[in-house]
Amino acid sequence: MTTDFGTVLEHWDGQAVVIRHDEPSGAWMFVALHDDTLGGPVGGCRMRVYDHPAEGLLDATRLAAGMTAKWAAMEFPFGGGKSVLAVPHLMEGEERRGLLVRFAHLLNTLEGTYRGGEDLGTTPDDMAFLAGHTPHMMGAHGSEGPADPGPFTALGVFVGIRSALGAVFGSRELDGRTVLVQGVGDVGIPLSRMIAAAGGIVLAADVDRDVAEEVADECGGRVVDAESVYTTRCDVYAPCAIGATVNPETVPLLTCRIVAGSANNQLLSPEDGDRLHERGILYAPDYVINGGGAMAFGLMHQGVDDREELDRRVSTIEQALDEIFEESRTQGITPGEASDRRVRRILEKHRR
Repeated sequence: MTTDFGTVLEHWDGQAVVIRHDEPSGAWMFVALHDDTLGGPVGGCRMRVYDHPAEGLLDATRLAAGMTAKWAAMEFPFGGGKSVLAVPHLMEGEERRGLLVRFAHLLNTLEGTYRGGEDLGTTPDDMAFLAGHTPHMMGAHGSEGPADPGPFTALGVFVGIRSALGAVFGSRELDGRTVLVQGVGDVGIPLSRMIAAAGGIVLAADVDRDVAEEVADECGGRVVDAESVYTTRCDVYAPCAIGATVNPETVPLLTCRIVAGSANNQLLSPEDGDRLHERGILYAPDYVINGGGAMAFGLMHQGVDDREELDRRVSTIEQALDEIFEESRTQGITPGEASDRRVRRILEKHRR
């Protein structure tokens, strides 16, 4: 277990980290700036309880690196950044708003070096509140209120699943295919609806069984107990909650043919991608397939606000994964290696 900041930073290749302890709440604020080759760092703001503050810093640095890859994979003019609010307990009401105000003041001292958005543990309403205290937020403004990245992320995962099905089964159709959605929240719910509408069979799993039952009932699927996720037979396992669910302990248990979900850092380490490949399980690189929300917010920031156009652009994730899976097949490498090569090519081109 990581227990100190120095150990985390010694093994990170990013540019800078801003660390602040928030005495009134006991929370730690981390802003990780990984790479600005394509533009200023942009990434979501996560709020979560960690066993140790250094784990929050580790999350921030890993997620910032993932944002560099995510923006590069779609060749958007943003760099990799991420912020994490490591809180001692879940916060609501005035306590939460006070923390957000102080976080906004921290962002203002950075003068636009980093711009944030919604992430795990924060909400569109949080982003709207932050936007009232700092101009350095994305997706928080608009005549119809704060935008929600969840449906856009879900659309990207949906078309990514289509690409993966085509690569594995020769057909992109979801009719009759079983998709186990782990985490039916802001992304998992709209994703489940899309799968059901396309004829797929939804297996819903969540730490809150009542929520899983509601989604399963709506989509005509069934509930899978949280502890049975990895041993449940399905065509597609879609992790849509926390990261690192694909690891040395779970890979041998999986009975799926495809791993394709919205969670960040789904692999505990790159070696887990190798383990999936060896078992004949196709992995859709997370920073590609879950890029729909980031892409939509990036387009909104550039002035694109037509929903049909946003959906059309997000749907290009399917073509990107087609290319990655084809390179993986023809070069005899894992999809993770193929997507990493894609990122390196784009970054090197812009550095030149």
